[in-house]
Amino acid sequence: MPEGDTVWLAGRMLDAALSGSVVDADFRVPQLAERGMRSEVLSTVTRGKHLLTRFDTGDTLHTHFKMEGVWHLYRPGEKWRRPTHQARVVLTGEERVAVGFSLGITELVRTEDEHEVVGHLGPDLLGEDWGEDQAAEAVRRLAADPDRAVAEALLDQRNLAGVGNMYAAELCFMVGLHPKAPVSAVPDLPRLVDLSHRVLFLNRDRVDQATTGDLRRNKQLWVYRRDKQTCRRCGTRIRVDQHGEKGKERAAYWCPSCQPGEPASPVAQRGG
Repeated sequence: MPEGDTVWLAGRMLDAALSGSVVDADFRVPQLAERGMRSEVLSTVTRGKHLLTRFDTGDTLHTHFKMEGVWHLYRPGEKWRRPTHQARVVLTGEERVAVGFSLGITELVRTEDEHEVVGHLGPDLLGEDWGEDQAAEAVRRLAADPDRAVAEALLDQRNLAGVGNMYAAELCFMVGLHPKAPVSAVPDLPRLVDLSHRVLFLNRDRVDQATTGDLRRNKQLWVYRRDKQTCRRCGTRIRVDQHGEKGKERAAYWCPSCQPGEPASPVAQRGG
């Protein structure tokens, strides 16, 4: 699933290409199959991992990438880089064509009702309103469930919006915590929230994210998807395991030396 900075960059791309343009909207999802629309695009904004494209009709196109979604921009008549059957929505303007492929969510809501689709989200790490109050609220929400695994808490968009699985793994490494450690084990929650904001902010204009400070290929990340490789700091082999509730498990990556303290399994605890 794309990270919040990837969605933010897509939102900027759509906003720059379409705002002020009149487009014909071709919706290719069942619930909107008979809904055609010709209108002016006012803006595209992001809220966490959600994209909101606003029209002068008072409608907002709400899209979400989920696992495989992406927006592409083309010139009229240009060949698409993905199969036509993957298109979920096509916005055709005089100069640009925006195509949303394999989107996990494609729906229209009234602009005045946007809160119904994004109101549940926590403070947006890349929101224009991010500041001390939003950071404090994110800390409060994380601390409200002290027994929850820190990686799961970071991924819960109701706590803070924008962190995906890659950043959850990298942030846990950067603060020296096992991803399955409880939130109560985080020595400095405000620092973790601030680090989350800074990492996304620094990467928001990049196609390829980096947390190590090294932008060279295969050098950008500390632990994410580096299982069976060695830690860049200590040389220990990176490990991977699953975490999260049943049916929604995600891969957790960590260095056993730099991130000690893996919680004992329930079976081990019962066995004394």
